[in-house]
Amino acid sequence: MAELVLAAATPHNPLLWRAMNDPVPDDLQPIAANFARIRDAIEAHEVDVLVVIGTDHVRQFFYDNSPAFVVGKAESYHGTWENEVRTFGMEYVELAGHRELADEITGRTVLPETIDLAVSHEWRLDHSYVIPLQYVRPELDLPVVPIHTNASMPPVPSVRRFVALGEHLRTAIGRWESDARVAILTSGHMANDVGGPRTFAGSPDPDFDEAAAAWMRDGDLDGAVRVCSDFERLLEAGCMTYQYLNAVAALAAMGGRPADFADVTPSRFASSPFFLWGSR
Repeated sequence: MAELVLAAATPHNPLLWRAMNDPVPDDLQPIAANFARIRDAIEAHEVDVLVVIGTDHVRQFFYDNSPAFVVGKAESYHGTWENEVRTFGMEYVELAGHRELADEITGRTVLPETIDLAVSHEWRLDHSYVIPLQYVRPELDLPVVPIHTNASMPPVPSVRRFVALGEHLRTAIGRWESDARVAILTSGHMANDVGGPRTFAGSPDPDFDEAAAAWMRDGDLDGAVRVCSDFERLLEAGCMTYQYLNAVAALAAMGGRPADFADVTPSRFASSPFFLWGSR
């Protein structure tokens, strides 16, 4: 059977791509080092395929079609979008898909009982997928199964649905009749506001960041569910804070155990989450 050997959570702020050119500025070197840590872990764990959880930024999925969770079943994926290339200096990429694992995750012919999953056979990936992959696997040589979570357009799925997603991924990977070594890579934010005076001015809510880092460090899935069930609390921390729940899905996928590495790195933009679980 396949083995889930690693899970990780990183930021996907495209401003990092524009700012972290060689030589990396002093204040961004800790972020570069944390991306390198996860890159080294993926190599050390000899990962064969990546399940990449992100949140499309109203590019592929808009108000005319906004499912809660979407699993990509395409044979290949193009990234990113023209405005992200122009604005952030990002690069277009081509990625191989992994249909067999995508079929396993979505139940092949009947959806799993624990969570509803939409599917997409044609998908253009934005920076929430491309940025993490370019940092943690710059060769872009591993096939991917992208998963979109609607963490930006209300009504959003509850935190318990993100937990169900993570638990389902663990189950689906574990029953897949393959010798593949699988990693889950998620991306999102800590407290983060886009628009208004709190944009790119450091963390808009250090108290939330401290608590959210502790849930990962201590393996406190119940604590994460309790606080993140309060949508108004997350909105108070910043309009994009809900994307933190992608990391909660990773915590659930790893059985709620403490992360082997947990760091919330300050930066000139906002706090950057880095959480890592390896096989034991």
